[in-house]
Amino acid sequence: MEPRQVKTMTDLKALVEERGLKQIKVGLIDIDGVMCGKYMSRDKFLSALEGGFGFCDVVFGWDVGDRLYDNTKLTGWGRGYGDAEIRLIPESCRELPLEGDMIFVQGEVVGRLEGLCPRGVLRRVVERARKMGFEPMAGFEYEFLVTDESNEALQDKLYQQPKPLGTGAFGYSVIRNSVNTEFYRGLLDLCDQMAMPIEGFHEETGPGALEAAMTVDKAMIAADNAACFKTFSKVMAEKQGRMICYMAKWHQEFSGQGGHIHISLKNRDGNNAFFEQGSHGNMSRTMRHFIGGIQRLMPQFMCMAAPTINSFRRLVPGYWAPTSALWGVDNRTVAIRAIPGSNKSQRVEYRLPGADSNPYLALASGLAAGLYGIENAIEPEEAVTANGYLMEAPEHLRLHRTLWDAAQALKGSAPARDWFGDDFVDHFAATREWEEREFQRHVTDWELKRYFEII
Repeated sequence: MEPRQVKTMTDLKALVEERGLKQIKVGLIDIDGVMCGKYMSRDKFLSALEGGFGFCDVVFGWDVGDRLYDNTKLTGWGRGYGDAEIRLIPESCRELPLEGDMIFVQGEVVGRLEGLCPRGVLRRVVERARKMGFEPMAGFEYEFLVTDESNEALQDKLYQQPKPLGTGAFGYSVIRNSVNTEFYRGLLDLCDQMAMPIEGFHEETGPGALEAAMTVDKAMIAADNAACFKTFSKVMAEKQGRMICYMAKWHQEFSGQGGHIHISLKNRDGNNAFFEQGSHGNMSRTMRHFIGGIQRLMPQFMCMAAPTINSFRRLVPGYWAPTSALWGVDNRTVAIRAIPGSNKSQRVEYRLPGADSNPYLALASGLAAGLYGIENAIEPEEAVTANGYLMEAPEHLRLHRTLWDAAQALKGSAPARDWFGDDFVDHFAATREWEEREFQRHVTDWELKRYFEII
């Protein structure tokens, strides 16, 4: 049996027996989109399939530097950092070709901390979509930097002046992807073996800049694939003595790195709910309302798609990233790009998320906002047909300029609490406030160069 054929606990047990595995690797996505995990003995794993297992809840109580939050209520010293209850997901099983016959299985939080689990947040949005008569479909696109030097070498120089895999601006270069075949073919083969298929992979504009477009699938599968792609692409690169960076903006002189998401909805009959032949842009009323919802709620849900201090370095005019919640038909200067197509390909591209975003939360934010628009029959404002960066957006469509302000907007959003739950909204907003506070404690190189002598 192949891992991606596994659908049930019985299937997974049979696979473990068939391979004679002594250990299995399990993983869990934390609030920042980082994959946490460990090896489990065969007996422990088989027991956990039936009854779940405990994972220290500190993974929801610390930041990406393992510094403990001091402002959260559901995790912390006052709670004693007990265990979060984890449910293993048999259908998430996939190969780990970088580790021989090893398999990888994802988990999801249940019980007391279920409301904080990013995968659970998306699952609940998907379940609500299905009750509305829709099957959400999604495809992620990631722009990322590849360095031709190791993580250790970069750490030694504090990640300053990384050596990219290739020099200069060379978008869509056949020369470069032919010269660097070891990296390209290695990543394509890995994605094929791990059942996280790539439908397009090319050089982007800028040194070491690449883009991978993942194949569209049902929303939960698409997000699982995206989370595994970000994690194991890094693993493969480091095994080659290289490194991949998914920061939203790694250098002020180059465009930021997006994590765009293509979203569509299928009706119960399997047809595309966004497609209406002969209408403007082949857009159905459902699609217009979906766009209207994203437009209305984007400022409120923003920090779920732009979750770091660095996210806001990317969101500046003229660098292929949105600065307001505008939309247009096949227009890449706006946040919401309606893409005309066929019954198969009609979709919305949600262009706010950066490569640094948690795929579950970024997709949940766009999908929930769109479904809110359908529920409330929200018509979008006039489409942008020119350069959206040159337009003065009305105040209610302007995006926040700081992570702190975006966190306050989420915390005060009634739709966010309705779609994602109070536990998640309060906890996630607090973690973003923490991130802003941590940043404010530090003195940057820019400040030293600008002020040290002259002020």
